[in-house]
Amino acid sequence: MRPLVSTRLPDFPWDHLTSYAATARAHPDGIVDLSVGTPVDPTPAVVQDALRAAADSPGYPTTIGRVETRQACLDWLERSHGVTGLGLDAVLPVIGSKELIGSMAAHLGIGAGDLIAYPALAYPTYEVGAALCGARAVATDSLTSLGPETPALLWLNSPSNPTGRVLPVEHLKKVVDWCRERGTILVSDECYLECAWEASPVSVLHPSVSGGSAEGILSVHSLSKRSNLAGYRCAFVAGDPALVGELLAVRKNLGLQMPSPQQAAMIAALDDDAHVADQHARYAARRARLREALEHAGFRIDHSEASLYLWSTRDEDCWATVAWLAERGILAAPGSFYGVAGNRHVRIAFTATDERIDAAVARLAG
Repeated sequence: MRPLVSTRLPDFPWDHLTSYAATARAHPDGIVDLSVGTPVDPTPAVVQDALRAAADSPGYPTTIGRVETRQACLDWLERSHGVTGLGLDAVLPVIGSKELIGSMAAHLGIGAGDLIAYPALAYPTYEVGAALCGARAVATDSLTSLGPETPALLWLNSPSNPTGRVLPVEHLKKVVDWCRERGTILVSDECYLECAWEASPVSVLHPSVSGGSAEGILSVHSLSKRSNLAGYRCAFVAGDPALVGELLAVRKNLGLQMPSPQQAAMIAALDDDAHVADQHARYAARRARLREALEHAGFRIDHSEASLYLWSTRDEDCWATVAWLAERGILAAPGSFYGVAGNRHVRIAFTATDERIDAAVARLAG
């Protein structure tokens, strides 16, 4: 009997938080769960209205998506992030960015004998995607550490999950050039591009990085964070039309199609900038209150110039910090979930309600 696929995968990290979550829930005022960056604020009315208006949708959607959906993606990339020169064949709506990231390598024909590289501190799904297709994986921030070996696929993530670090244009351009010289596919996870506080993130598809060409490059974008659409599973990938075409060919055969009502909601969300500014202001206020409280409680905040997290440390083992916070009814994610380089940090989300953020602030001051 062949081994089960699940035996190739790393443990699901959040399963290890169960006992700490129980401790936090026992707090007299209940848990403040800052371990996952899930939106809690209402989905914008303009998006809900669009979903309702498109509810009568009896036919199958196309895998490539509606022309209007793809055009909305292109318009947003140009208007908000200065990405120009892409056509409709360079963008593909997908059913949530996590599904895309986990399946990307396999759908691009990468497999046994190939190497996939991803950041030393990284979203676990990059490693999962490598395991699913049978490729080898290496976590590194240094391209020179790869020696003469050339990865088939290289992941970038700026702004970073978990650290909130933003890579400068000069660094991004060097990575693009390095990948093109070697024929490595470069995929940039840019799901936090609009969640910036102390830096100005730039897409890998911006002409200052890409040289005005999408050759060999894909970027991944999600509406979950910017528009409170995590429950809608709306995302898209854009970049090299040849690579987008490869993904499309596989996804057609698998029937991976974004439902038509969600496409209508996605168009409405991408076309409206006002709700994004409002949500950004909410998160900025929560971030400021929580950061001040953490620093007063003896934490140091590293990076965190973007994303929806504070990369925090008390200069001790991350699980000791998780336990300290759980005793105060606060649940955080240990940095070790994201790689061995995170063993002395915790990732603290500021996506909770104002009331729960205020509760955490009070507990940290106690």
